[in-house]
Amino acid sequence: MIRPINVTDIEAITHIYNHYICNTIVTFETAIITVEEMKQRVANSVENGLPWLVAEDDNGSIVGYAYASTWKGRCAYKHSVEITVYLDNNVMAKGWGSKLYSELFVELKNRDIHTAIGGISLPNPASIALHEKFAMKKVAHFEQVGRKFDHWVDVGYWQCLIPVCKSI
Repeated sequence: MIRPINVTDIEAITHIYNHYICNTIVTFETAIITVEEMKQRVANSVENGLPWLVAEDDNGSIVGYAYASTWKGRCAYKHSVEITVYLDNNVMAKGWGSKLYSELFVELKNRDIHTAIGGISLPNPASIALHEKFAMKKVAHFEQVGRKFDHWVDVGYWQCLIPVCKSI
């Protein structure tokens, strides 16, 4: 089930995200975050009228989340968002990312959002495939803009106009 986040989900999504901080280049954060920090991040998106969704399996466990955040602070950017998805590392390749993004795009269409942008630390073939599944196109590639685990990391950006983005 995909549904809007509630306060009881914060601990689970913090756990999911901290795995990526500690073990991957997917996020450029290097220090784990607290439940309180995550709660504030969720509040910031929700206060801006943007969706934050969770995926709940048949057992009621949170297995992933997706959200939209403001792209830039200037007013003219208010119809563009950055989108993000994170999955519990035990449920990869089971369709949860597609389910989350599919519902996220529906939510964005209903909120007068025009452009969705996804940043991907490279290499990351699974994330690229997910974004391109929704008709997102690569629009930028920045070389060696992050450094994590003693390696330089590239970042690519994928974009789609919401009316064109595919929903599955």
